Amino acid sequence: MAESSPLLDRFITRFLLQQPEASPASLPTRQAAVLVPIIDRPRPGLLLTRRAATLRKHAGQVAFPGGMRDNEDRSLICTALREAQEEVAIPPESVKVIGVLPPVTSSTGFQVTPVVGILPANLCWQANEAEVESVFEMPLQEALRLGRYSPLDIHRHGVTHRVWLSWFENYFIWGMTAGIIRELSLQVAE
Repeated sequence: MAESSPLLDRFITRFLLQQPEASPASLPTRQAAVLVPIIDRPRPGLLLTRRAATLRKHAGQVAFPGGMRDNEDRSLICTALREAQEEVAIPPESVKVIGVLPPVTSSTGFQVTPVVGILPANLCWQANEAEVESVFEMPLQEALRLGRYSPLDIHRHGVTHRVWLSWFENYFIWGMTAGIIRELSLQVAE
């Protein structure tokens, strides 16, 4: 990988120096992982997808490439890399994994581990049309701006769940995806 930008270098340093707190022990046993792909440019970008409208779960939602852990996956990092290759044709060997964020629980009952990885600027990706409607890039600096996320408290079965919401261009980013980006923002905040 070529020399990265000063903005990306600062992001990586802060990410590595400020490790997240351990997650609660009461996470679901079904595991999944997503790749949080950061594109190495002078102005780094965050790669996101909009899921195909034909999918059974989370149709049309903005998401990171990812999915359920297969028995053949040696680790959750392998799961995230395999899913990114299946969904948007990112070769696993082109991703420089810098770490993971604490797992989060999805609305479908999975423990989802966000894997943060750096992609080279010249990488070409292509959406698997069966799973992904579109792929887009959000400037990392904008994605990490905490003020862009608004909370919404949802009351379900006597329990309150906080969900984060944000818009970028014509993309509505919410739920687990917005929560992961916000957690990343908090981790690297100065």
